[in-house]
Amino acid sequence: MSRRKFDEMSDYDSGRDRKRRRTDAVEIEDRLESLIIRVGEKSTSSLESNLEGLASVLEADINNYKSKILKILSDCAVKMPEKTTIYTTLVGLLNAKNYNFGGEFVDMMARKLKEALKACMWKTARYVLRFFSDLVNCHVISTNSLLQLLHTFLDTARDDNSPQVRSDTYVYAVLSCLPWVGRELYEKKEQDLERLLKHIEIYVRKRSRKHVPGLRVWRSDRPHPQEEYLDCLWAQICKLRSDMWQEKHIARPYVAFDSILCEALQHNIPPLTLPPHHADNTYPFPWVVFRLFDYTDCPEGPVLPGAHSIERYLIEEHLHNIIKEYHLERKQCAAFLLDFPLKHKIPLEYMIVEVVLAELFHLPGPRYIEICYGSLLIELCKLQPATMPQVLAQAVELLFDRIDTMNVCCFDRFVNWFSYHLSNFQFKWSWDEWLEASQLDPMHPRAKFIIEVLQRAMRLSYRQRIAEVVPEQFDCFVPHKPEPIYKYANADASDIPGADAAHQLENVIRAKGTGNEVLQVLNELPNPLRENDETDPPYNPLQIQVFVQTLLHLGSKSFSHAFAGISKFLKVFESTVGSNEEAQILVLREMHEVWDHHQQMMVMLCDKFLRTQIVSCASVANWIFSKEMMPEFAKNYIWEIIHATIRKMNKHVGRLQREVSEAREHRTGNDSDDSSSEDEEQRPRPSEEEIERMEEKLEAAQADQKNLFLIIFQRFIMILSEHLVRFDTDGRDFNTHWYRWTIGRLHQIFMMHNTQVERYSQTLSTLLFTQDLDPHILDAFNQFVALRS
Repeated sequence: MSRRKFDEMSDYDSGRDRKRRRTDAVEIEDRLESLIIRVGEKSTSSLESNLEGLASVLEADINNYKSKILKILSDCAVKMPEKTTIYTTLVGLLNAKNYNFGGEFVDMMARKLKEALKACMWKTARYVLRFFSDLVNCHVISTNSLLQLLHTFLDTARDDNSPQVRSDTYVYAVLSCLPWVGRELYEKKEQDLERLLKHIEIYVRKRSRKHVPGLRVWRSDRPHPQEEYLDCLWAQICKLRSDMWQEKHIARPYVAFDSILCEALQHNIPPLTLPPHHADNTYPFPWVVFRLFDYTDCPEGPVLPGAHSIERYLIEEHLHNIIKEYHLERKQCAAFLLDFPLKHKIPLEYMIVEVVLAELFHLPGPRYIEICYGSLLIELCKLQPATMPQVLAQAVELLFDRIDTMNVCCFDRFVNWFSYHLSNFQFKWSWDEWLEASQLDPMHPRAKFIIEVLQRAMRLSYRQRIAEVVPEQFDCFVPHKPEPIYKYANADASDIPGADAAHQLENVIRAKGTGNEVLQVLNELPNPLRENDETDPPYNPLQIQVFVQTLLHLGSKSFSHAFAGISKFLKVFESTVGSNEEAQILVLREMHEVWDHHQQMMVMLCDKFLRTQIVSCASVANWIFSKEMMPEFAKNYIWEIIHATIRKMNKHVGRLQREVSEAREHRTGNDSDDSSSEDEEQRPRPSEEEIERMEEKLEAAQADQKNLFLIIFQRFIMILSEHLVRFDTDGRDFNTHWYRWTIGRLHQIFMMHNTQVERYSQTLSTLLFTQDLDPHILDAFNQFVALRS
């Protein structure tokens, strides 16, 4: 265990005056802490002799440092789950020497479990339950006591007034601890164990699985069935039961001390009452277990454990924990993954790649930012150049072979990761093996994957480089030259309305003219919307066309030039566009006309327009779903813009919520100790009127957020319903490439923004996703709702 992990795990030195001479007591505490933390690391002595020696040292110091030792051990129990059996053995040896200490430790862990359940810290609770289970093997806890606790957890399965995700969480905790204690219960309490398993079996059979289709990486079960996590673990436990509870992965050092441990007196876990369900409780989302390889994919060598072997579960969980612990340090993370215990008994590289890709493709979203996994895979290739690149290449080929049925969320992540990975290896790839894709419909997933990868790769390089690395047959996939199309520069541009004004405007801007000078030129343009002298149209479309086209043309040299031009002439936008939604959509249309061949520029300009409030989020959504944008609708950059727009709105609402909450706290004088400072104290307390104005602003923002989601979902329903009706009328199969991409994007909105959408799920159910809606569309909503039900 690294010193960094040791430091992160506990901060016993906080508040200590380091300039003061350290006392003997502090030095002893530090020594004990270091010994406990490091037990089980590589050593010249055997693990058993190290445990025996450490137990003797701690036993001698228990009278003086009991509370310190208890706290370190209880922290280790939940923060180092990979060393569970080491610490349970240590506690067992201490309990054999000092019965009272063992009892106090069990009481402390019971309190930790109760606090974790109350605070919805489910992983901590699961690790405490696992630790208790393994303490049964060390004769610290009685089997009856553990069985009682496990049945208490299973009682949640009978609670019809709480959501299924709550019961799932408790049942999963019970199942996940059985590999550790199953054999002991089988030998000592077989009938009780079977009764426990029967309760779980009944629950697993009757639970709803509406949420599963939305969490699958692939629509197809070929070649690997995609099992939901609880179903998969239940199948693995059933296989373990049929193997007489014998597994080959968990190290059990307490076996060497059986003669000592079996003489110890046992403790009972204090009775536990589970905290009731509350509406604001958060539970882990269910997930579908990712499977990419089977034993036939691995070359000669160690055999890949079967999908339903308990070893597969234990190894994968350990690898996921390593990624969780070290994901911020890719070099350390890669080193620890490749130095996995028992690495010579399994095809380690295959299991690592499968686990990292499982993290990347996890739905609703990955635990960490996507580039984290890309950089980790690159580091793994550097550390293991003889095997890892080949395994990763094999994984890409398998993913490409199965891409026809891939979830759209995962498709996007695959595109982003693969293009990033190629950019780190000079874009070298066996492109010739994918040549058949050049004959496919551009909307076909294989062709579309190559198109989107090359588009993304161009952002990380330049077009000519991309054109050179791919075969000639892929010329149809290579992006256009990212050049602007300025309609007033054409030879016949003089016939276009506003051409003269555009050239005049060019001269004004090149001469560093002011916003007023620009407006003077624009105000001379006639308004096509004016029907007679009496009406006053809300905006002049010709002004917007001339101004946006000319400004973006002159700022086409780089992102910075474009942004500088927009910032300089914000007042011109304010005068010509204002808050009129049609005018804002026209700005976006003109932007698209100029930069049709440069997707990244359009993404960046949309972001700039939103930041400067030239356009609203609702305008962007309406523009995306407009008829003019239908040819672009399936392209990835369109959805990049949509998701960025939604995130911007979500951040705005989140910021206003924090401001209101902080103002309320400051008004009532409930500032936390961490945030209180002289500046806070000197800052005047906000008045009730100021807070009310802030709340009104928040309510307006929430209304905008709600409206944005209503626009998006309403447009989805309209275009999908039109498609289904049209194809039904024509007697054709509606399940086209376009339909699958579009319904996939609807799923993606639900998944990527589930927290925000969930707030308005009742409204969506009442207004849009009603029971008379086509079941194909309604299923997407029902799968989303089932995530929390």
